[in-house]
Amino acid sequence: MAIEEIAETTATAATATTGTAATATGTTATIGTADAAASATDATDATDTTATAGSTAAAVTYPIAPGYQVNVRSGPGTTYKVVKVLPYNSRVPIRCQRHGQKVSGPYGTSDIWDSIAPGQYVSDTYVRTGSDGFVAAPCG
Repeated sequence: MAIEEIAETTATAATATTGTAATATGTTATIGTADAAASATDATDATDTTATAGSTAAAVTYPIAPGYQVNVRSGPGTTYKVVKVLPYNSRVPIRCQRHGQKVSGPYGTSDIWDSIAPGQYVSDTYVRTGSDGFVAAPCG
C-alpha cells in the first residue's frame, strides 16, 4: 500500500476513532499506519496520525530526512528568513503546499515547499512524503 493511500486510510480511521475516544474516555488516541506485512524500517518511515480528544481532524505528520537539521523559513525559498531549525529525527505536519524556489535535497530536486505552520515553510526535498507531487492542498 502506498504511503499516500496509507495516510488517507489512516486519516479516515483516526477521525472515527477520535470521536469514540473523546466520547468514551476523553483520552488521546494514536493510530499507526504501518501495514502488518511491512518491515520494521517501513513501519518507522510510515506516516503516523495522532488525534486528541476534542480535535476535529487528525494531524498527519511526515519524517524529515534522517541525519538532517532542517531550516524552517518564513516563505517558500532560501532567501526568506530562517525562523527556526528542526532537530534531527523531526516529524512535521503539512498544512498546505506551494511552489517556490527550486532546491535540491536528499529526496531530489523540487520547487514544492511545505507549510508546517502559519509563516513556516520547509523544502519538500527534505520531507519524506512518498510523492514527487503535492500531498496536501495548495496554500491559498
